[in-house]
Amino acid sequence: MTKKQAPPAGQPRLDTAAVVRAALDLLDDKGAGAMSVRGVAERLGVRMNTVLWHAKTKGRLLELMADAIVAGVDPDGLPGPWRERVRELSHRYRRALLAHRDGALIVAGTYAAEPATLRHADAVLAALLEGGLDEQRAAWTFWSIQYLALGLTQEQQALAAQSGEHSLAGALADGAHPALGRVARHLEGDDFDARFAFALDRLLEQPGAAG
Repeated sequence: MTKKQAPPAGQPRLDTAAVVRAALDLLDDKGAGAMSVRGVAERLGVRMNTVLWHAKTKGRLLELMADAIVAGVDPDGLPGPWRERVRELSHRYRRALLAHRDGALIVAGTYAAEPATLRHADAVLAALLEGGLDEQRAAWTFWSIQYLALGLTQEQQALAAQSGEHSLAGALADGAHPALGRVARHLEGDDFDARFAFALDRLLEQPGAAG
C-alpha cells in the first residue's frame, strides 16, 4: 500500500466490509433516498474520502451493498428435486431483499457481478439446467424469476412506506374501465407471498422442462 493509496492520516482504518455494513445500516434507518457517501461517512465518523478509498464511487458502494443483501440467501439445506430447489432459492432471495429497507430497489439498480450474486445465480441456473431446459431457456427463465422477485418486492416495500389509501379504487369509480374494476381487489391484494408463488409456478411449468 503506498502513501497515496492509504486512508488519510488520523482517521480510523476501516475495511470494506465495515463500510458496507454502515451503508446498510443507513439504508435500513433512512431508506434508499437518503443513501450517500457523505451519509455513510457521517455514520462511521470519518471523512468522505475514507469511504471512497474503499468504495471508489457511490455506484460501486451500491454494488457492494447489493451483493451483501443477496448474501442473505442461505445456499444450504436445499431440496433435491430441481423445481423445488428453484422455488426455495427464489423464496430465500425474496426474503433477503425484504430483510433490508428498500432492498429490492438497491439490488434492482445495480449490476453486481460479485461473489454472493454469482453464487445465487449459479445455483438457480444449475437447477434449471438439471431440469432439462436448454441454455437460452434456462438463462431467460432465471432472468424472469429475478425480475419477478425484484419488481414484486419493490412494490411491497413501496406500499409499506406509503401513507394513506390506495388510489386505484377511486380512479375506477366512474366505471370507465370495467375489466379493471372487476379484478381490482385482486390487483390490490397484499398477499405478496401468494402472488410470487403463483407467478413462479407458471414460470416453472413451461414446456422444455423434464420431471
